[in-house]
Amino acid sequence: MLKPFRTVAVLGAGVMGSQIAAHLANAGLTVHLLDVAATTGRKNDLVETAFKKALKLSPPIFFTEKTARRVTLGNFDEHFDRLSGVDWVIEAVVENLQIKQQLMQRLEAIIQPETIVSTNTSGLPIHLVAQGRSDSFRQRFLGTHFFNPPRYLKLLELIPTQDTDPDVLNRMKWFGELYLGKGVVIAKDTPNFIANRIGMFVTLLGIKAWTEQGYSIEEIDTLTGTLIGRPKSATFRTVDLVGLDTLMYVADHLYQAAPEDEHRDVFRVPDVLRKMVATGTLGAKSGQGFYKKQKSQILSVNPKTFAYEPAQPLDLEEIKQFETLPLRERIQSLYQVPGRAGDFFRQTTLAMLNYSAHRIPEIADNPQDIDRAMRWGFGWEIGPFELWNALGFETVLADMKAANMTVPEWVQKPFYETTPATSKQPIWQNSEAALLDVGDGVLLYEFRSKGNTLSNKVLEGFASVLEILETRDYKGLVIGNDSAHFSGGANLAEMAMMAQTGNFDAIATLIVEFQSLLQRIRYFPKPIVAAIQGRVLGGGCELVMACPQVVAAAETYIGLVEVGVGLIPGAGGIMRMVSRAAERAATDSTSHIQPFLRTAFETIATAKVSTSAYEAKELGFLPCDTRILMSGERRLEIAKAEVLHLDQIGYVPPPKNDSIMVLGRPGRAVLEQIAYVFQQCGFASEYDRYLATRLAYVMTGGELSAPALVSEDYLLQLERESFLPLLSQPKTQDRIVHMLKTKKPLRN
Repeated sequence: MLKPFRTVAVLGAGVMGSQIAAHLANAGLTVHLLDVAATTGRKNDLVETAFKKALKLSPPIFFTEKTARRVTLGNFDEHFDRLSGVDWVIEAVVENLQIKQQLMQRLEAIIQPETIVSTNTSGLPIHLVAQGRSDSFRQRFLGTHFFNPPRYLKLLELIPTQDTDPDVLNRMKWFGELYLGKGVVIAKDTPNFIANRIGMFVTLLGIKAWTEQGYSIEEIDTLTGTLIGRPKSATFRTVDLVGLDTLMYVADHLYQAAPEDEHRDVFRVPDVLRKMVATGTLGAKSGQGFYKKQKSQILSVNPKTFAYEPAQPLDLEEIKQFETLPLRERIQSLYQVPGRAGDFFRQTTLAMLNYSAHRIPEIADNPQDIDRAMRWGFGWEIGPFELWNALGFETVLADMKAANMTVPEWVQKPFYETTPATSKQPIWQNSEAALLDVGDGVLLYEFRSKGNTLSNKVLEGFASVLEILETRDYKGLVIGNDSAHFSGGANLAEMAMMAQTGNFDAIATLIVEFQSLLQRIRYFPKPIVAAIQGRVLGGGCELVMACPQVVAAAETYIGLVEVGVGLIPGAGGIMRMVSRAAERAATDSTSHIQPFLRTAFETIATAKVSTSAYEAKELGFLPCDTRILMSGERRLEIAKAEVLHLDQIGYVPPPKNDSIMVLGRPGRAVLEQIAYVFQQCGFASEYDRYLATRLAYVMTGGELSAPALVSEDYLLQLERESFLPLLSQPKTQDRIVHMLKTKKPLRN
């Protein structure tokens, strides 16, 4: 049986070391983070300073503030003996072979015989780090290359040496996937492993197109970003984030470390990049790189004068005809289109595909591992060989030969077999939702609306879904989807249209129906489990709060954000937050409930969104028994298992709560004072404060003069009565229009 790690030590508290430690703590491990002792002052000063700096990183590296308590800081002089009790040691010190080897020697003298040791180096040969150590040590040693930032980038490259025990490698792969939520790829001990080897080649192709072929920075970023299924940071924005000095260091290293690479010259750093680095132009960390923000304008550097200039119009008219096509159709069209855009894409794509093919079996044993590495490490929607297949295997092969490119002998046939889709056929569907039979008596209701919003068709579909679930021989329902985000909330466009036409009766009816639907889901006689991930906002949050059971990816960002569009929650979100605040209190006394109610009030009034599923539990958006998965891809599978488990033990829905303690006018005065302070301190506008007073009114029971017990229906009625008048307010309508146009809140 494979045994999970429980205690781990990270050696080196730099940017990577601190973030690796944080991710391990997120996974529930006890972590020791050690660094060299300070030569002056307290010996822990260096590690504590580094850790404090890491705590300020954005986005946050920990799931919650409390998670950071799992990390114990120390230094190599006073606390090295702690390593005698850990299961796994990760070395992440400075990229100096001699220092790493000395550290390994010291490690071997203190760790237990079964402790696994790994290095996070990306620039040194893995086997050399453990050179001189015993056979036993080298059998338990390998490379574990986390991608930065470790919490958010899925890829973990495992690099075994010739001495690494296969059982050790299997255990690391199992633990990385199941407990750390990583996409694990086994890489060879070659320069920069898999993802960075291919990624550096592609990046430098883009830079050379700028320096040698007359394409502008903006044109190259347009042609290497979301248009072809890659991150919007594309080429030059990515380099600015990584650092021009870092890019130059890695390219120089690759040029020296890979003398037999047939495309080695690509790694020769252009003179313009060297000059920029020499003058301190390093990217985001120095305030300017390929791009520079000047007031509200984004400028880019001129490669001849080094001056920063406004972007020139793109000379890429031909791409407009297929920008809105699905990705595979888009890249096929771009590959075939004549003109500058097509020329760039064909040339860089053929070069990248040919280079990737030549790297097998040097850096990886198969195309699949290279594809996974680029998807998980660089955020590509499709990897190199998947792209080759999509463009047409024979087409690309013929174009390579026409361009006098040498094709490796192993390239004989398409890399992936095309098989019919095995997905279940819907047993019910409309244009924006579908009900699928996922086997074993379990159903899946899947949103297919734009942004997975709770459109009228999605909400109407629920009625049919629940009818099928109730009247047929099914055990339960999962609500979820395969998208990056569970739901963006209510369909604002539909609501805005009804408000602008004065159709407030229809909106009132819709609110009643939505509330009734969520109450029906809450107390349904068969188990209903929400499987969530990514953004879960507004009405989507209210839907999840209504579900009795939830399975959540750790990376879930959930919140009641209605204030951002000039509203307050109207489908039970307030009622459930008030109920959960009262449940958390030790007694029904006002003094015990008030702190929890205040937290709930501030959370809704500031439209706070959780930074993780764990924080969502702390904020009250998710129940305390939520199953949280580091590997979010398993959420539908685990949600189905949860349905089957609940059915097996005899499912009973939760009892209806008709005795919720609310605090009346005295409690409302406290909340209104908080809103006043927020406005006076500049954290809220006058209209924000007004919205907060309406929120306080509902949360404390309306016109009740004193604390009292009320029913769920009572609070739901208050929500309805407060929601509709807000929708008719001009400032609310302005906020809705602004959100629809810009995707950003308006603070009017």
